Amino acid sequence: MSDQLLAGLSSGDLVLLAVLVGAFAQATTGMGFSLVAAPVLIAVRGPAEGVALVVLLAACSSVLPLLREGRHAQRRDALRLLVPTLAATPVIAWALAPLDHTWLAIAGGIGVVIGVAMLASGWRSAWLRRPVGTIATGITSAGLNVVGGVGGPPVGLYAANSTWTPAQTRGTLHTFLIVQNLVTAVVVGLVLPSWQMLAALGVGTVVGLVVAPRLSVGAARTGILCVSAVGGMALLLSAA
Repeated sequence: MSDQLLAGLSSGDLVLLAVLVGAFAQATTGMGFSLVAAPVLIAVRGPAEGVALVVLLAACSSVLPLLREGRHAQRRDALRLLVPTLAATPVIAWALAPLDHTWLAIAGGIGVVIGVAMLASGWRSAWLRRPVGTIATGITSAGLNVVGGVGGPPVGLYAANSTWTPAQTRGTLHTFLIVQNLVTAVVVGLVLPSWQMLAALGVGTVVGLVVAPRLSVGAARTGILCVSAVGGMALLLSAA
């Protein structure tokens, strides 16, 4: 039944549905908009315009949640992640411009899926909490955002490896992602979304904000890992 329903939707309807569901994921876990919406937007609008739309909409999806959760953000951690991310973004965009992104997306997808599996098994890494781990997380996030508009998984793994509460996780992720996505949007070129996309984003965000405070620590962490895994698989499937 669900397959028949999806088959009956136009490409425009699928885009709006992806934006709505992505905004819901973003508001409830602190990340997930791009992981849900990027594959659809890139398939419908093409790689260049799709990524440009995704990163700008992703920035918008963090605005309302940040207004509510911003006071819980671990600002020093967000800044430590942002410094290498923002420094690397224009360099990566310039370096990757002439290259085929297929193998880069495959490598990124495999890395994300392996990382999710390790963290889900209970693995923790002190290395991620060291400066070199933070720098590697930021640079990897910048690369994935430029290639496919999905810079969230490396930072999600960083968050899942931390001792942040759900509110701190959401606040920190929203702080990081809104800045990263705005900068990436400028670097790759601005493409303005339609009012229908913004309306779908607003609905998904409001519903997600209602649900978010009801999530336990375990549920929030599981949600982030699941969304990260979906993003890694989406990278692999889109590159296949």
